[in-house]
Amino acid sequence: MSDDTRPAESKRVESEHGREQAEEVREEADQERDTAEEHRALAESARTEAEQFRVLAEEARTVREQYREELELVRQEREALRHAAEEARTAAEEARHATIAAVAATAETLSANLAQMQFLEDARITLQQLRPSKPSDVQ
Repeated sequence: MSDDTRPAESKRVESEHGREQAEEVREEADQERDTAEEHRALAESARTEAEQFRVLAEEARTVREQYREELELVRQEREALRHAAEEARTAAEEARHATIAAVAATAETLSANLAQMQFLEDARITLQQLRPSKPSDVQ
């Protein structure tokens, strides 16, 4: 009976050894599955972060475009102001010339009036000198 026990015992040991190996393989498969799940979770997290980054990049692009448009508007307004300032400068220069011309014309008119007044004063003095001062002075 010890011979019969030997092969059964050997089979039992082999079965136990096979079961232990199967358990080890199952544990390794569980670990690999857990690792794969962790990798999947990390990949999903990375995908989510990449999507958030893409959204932020799109928002930054939109803000940059708005800033560029506002900057262009400011540039155009500055150019319009420069043109208006140039026109105002030209108008002021023309007004200065007109004022100078008006002052010159006024001076000429005043000079002519003064000359006329001096002529009339000289004529009055001359007439006074030619007129006798008393009726008895008349000859």
